[in-house]
Amino acid sequence: MDINRLDLNLLRVFDAVYRHRSVSRAAEELGLSQPAASQAVTRLRLLLGNALFERMHGGVRPTPRAERLARVVREALAALEVGLGEAQAFDPQAARQVFRIHLSDIGEARFLPALMAALRARAPGIRIETLPLPMDDIADALDRGTLDAAIGFLPGVLSTERSVLLQDHYCVLLRSLHPLLRKKKSAQLGIDALRQLEFVAVRSHSETLRILQALELTDRIRLSAAHFLAVPAIVSQTDLAVIMPHEIAEDFVRRGGYALLEASLPDHRFAVSLHWSRRFAQEPAKVWLRACIEELFRQPQAGAERGR
Repeated sequence: MDINRLDLNLLRVFDAVYRHRSVSRAAEELGLSQPAASQAVTRLRLLLGNALFERMHGGVRPTPRAERLARVVREALAALEVGLGEAQAFDPQAARQVFRIHLSDIGEARFLPALMAALRARAPGIRIETLPLPMDDIADALDRGTLDAAIGFLPGVLSTERSVLLQDHYCVLLRSLHPLLRKKKSAQLGIDALRQLEFVAVRSHSETLRILQALELTDRIRLSAAHFLAVPAIVSQTDLAVIMPHEIAEDFVRRGGYALLEASLPDHRFAVSLHWSRRFAQEPAKVWLRACIEELFRQPQAGAERGR
């Protein structure tokens, strides 16, 4: 292919279609009509002499040729974005940008209220979209630009830049009138006391299930729920207990009607980190977003730990 015939905008459309697996959603992101986006894909296909996408129900699927091309295009566009972005500072007051962040349901409850309040004052035109992904997909989504950042306890996300925001640990949440509280003799629940409890477990948070399995308490699970945020309401009206992060549990205790207990739980300490792709590490908008998140949420004891 003669590179002199290549229009950079064709690559931008290709990248958006590849990320969204949809011509219509790509067109929406780029501010194009759907026919214009479709025509751009066709022009690039003719220039390359290869089919790039196959139609399927609900969108398109990239061909092997498109899969090989996608990473090269993403790297080239990212380099251009960084290079051009360095020439101008990011102005949060004037920005009309969409940032996409991986957060679990419990992460949304922990981080979004303070983040949205800060953005309203600092960057009123910015929009946030949460995009929860399987752990195995997060690093690739950050590299492709589908995600701008990921926040959480993500031990399986290894090939990213990261900054520890806070240290936390798991504990046990009960209703304040739970019968066990009348019989409790020590400040910390031991294994015998834990065996007296019945639990609600949350499938989307594998660490809590791992703890119950390690304690051989899976036979004490009476409810397996899909999401964390329905669980406190269930706990408040039953004698079920739930293992959950201390930072989140404390918020429910402050509202009243709950008791928070420390317990002898295996490997119960963990770090919540901010993750991003080193490919976009210097892009001004993303630098600003990360700085905002770190200012809001990084605990002093978390230090300046960073890694890959």
